[in-house]
Amino acid sequence: MTDLTAAFAASDQPSASFDALARLVEETVGARLFTLLEIDHARGVARRSYSNMPEAYPVSGEKEIELNRWSETVSGRHETFVANSIEEIAEVFPDHALIQSLGCESCINVPVVVGGRVIGTLNCLHAAGHYTPEKVAAAETLKLPGAAAFLLAASIEKGA
Repeated sequence: MTDLTAAFAASDQPSASFDALARLVEETVGARLFTLLEIDHARGVARRSYSNMPEAYPVSGEKEIELNRWSETVSGRHETFVANSIEEIAEVFPDHALIQSLGCESCINVPVVVGGRVIGTLNCLHAAGHYTPEKVAAAETLKLPGAAAFLLAASIEKGA
């Protein structure tokens, strides 16, 4: 956590905080592909604010939030979405072919909830079957650091 605390204090925001959060995610649950999505409820879209593979998943890319099992789990119940096969991923993500081409066939999407509302998600993707129940439980510890990173970014964006 010391690395994350130092990153929050750094002047190059939000990249320092997002990079430190990515390292914490890697240490905690592992992720070949890691992205952060900010949820814009008013527009019904998710906007990518961080990606460790910007060539495939560029920052600022947006996608419409579809009503499906993913949105019911993450937005509706505020629970972590888990898919441990490419078939499960394909049920909810239209970009499943790109995901698979990057060597990823499992994912967890951890909702970051502040004030009773999902403000973003931590999206971790890895090889098939990677996200065991133990790793999913460990991912729950990432919610507070995720909230801090999202809120810091929002504060900087507003000029606070």
